[in-house]
Amino acid sequence: MDDEEFDEEEKLGGEGGEVQEIYPYGEYEGGRDDQLDRHGFGSALLPNGDIYEGEYHHGKRHGKGMYCFKNGAKYTGMWRKGLKHGKGEFIYPDGTRYIGDWKKDFKHGIGTYYYINGDTYEGSWYLGFRHGLGTYTYKSCNVTHFGTWKNGRMEGPGIINYPYYRYHGQFDKNLPKGPGCFTFDGKYIQHGFYVNMRDPKFDYVGADELELQETNPDGTEFRGNPRGIVPIWRARTVTEYKAELLPPEPTPIPVQEEEDSMIDIIDYLQKYEVTGYPTEEEEEGHRTSPVPEGLVVDIPDMDIFDL
Repeated sequence: MDDEEFDEEEKLGGEGGEVQEIYPYGEYEGGRDDQLDRHGFGSALLPNGDIYEGEYHHGKRHGKGMYCFKNGAKYTGMWRKGLKHGKGEFIYPDGTRYIGDWKKDFKHGIGTYYYINGDTYEGSWYLGFRHGLGTYTYKSCNVTHFGTWKNGRMEGPGIINYPYYRYHGQFDKNLPKGPGCFTFDGKYIQHGFYVNMRDPKFDYVGADELELQETNPDGTEFRGNPRGIVPIWRARTVTEYKAELLPPEPTPIPVQEEEDSMIDIIDYLQKYEVTGYPTEEEEEGHRTSPVPEGLVVDIPDMDIFDL
């Protein structure tokens, strides 16, 4: 047997029938179908150093499996047609993690995100962002926000639960805005409204450009608090607590699900340029903070709250 015949036999499998895969497919051990595509249970060491161990279906990750990224991130859960789809847990390199529903490689459905600082978000997700009803808990100050989220931000009706009182009202780009009320021990209601004003401590050199900027330096969409803007509470009246005087409760956001077809998946991936998992900077951009520091609550004949 000459060298050319030997190389050809090695590609086809040799006497043992095992196909030796070459770049760019990486190394693989496991089941195969009649077309020699990966099928059933198997383990793969990818050319980029990532590792996958789990189920395949005619050449694609499909079923239950574990994917370990070279940088330390790890996903354990369900796959469909090569994408994270179904229930799963993703642990990021910095230790933050997400447990919940996935669809087409994005957090989508109901899930809980555990941040490295101890904060948590539990609720609805859509296309990788907090979207719908959800609760964000700020561990450092024992404050929770329950409300409506849109594309990663607090948008619409919401309730902030402080240790000794609550705020009910509307939110716009993570900040309370417009009419609302504080309730105290279910006995009294302080009515008023929030106005969003320029922060006197903010450096306004080039601020006009900053406020209009909708993208981060890396090109991702900016989803944090408006730059250089703080909400100021203006109190008006205090009344006895009555449930009918409270603003509308948060409600779910209806979303139109895509048809589950290969064409939709391809279009979706091309549109969002899926890279496998969000970067640490992208996750940081999803975070919000509680009502900003230095917020002044103007309450007649009462102490000023420094929230």
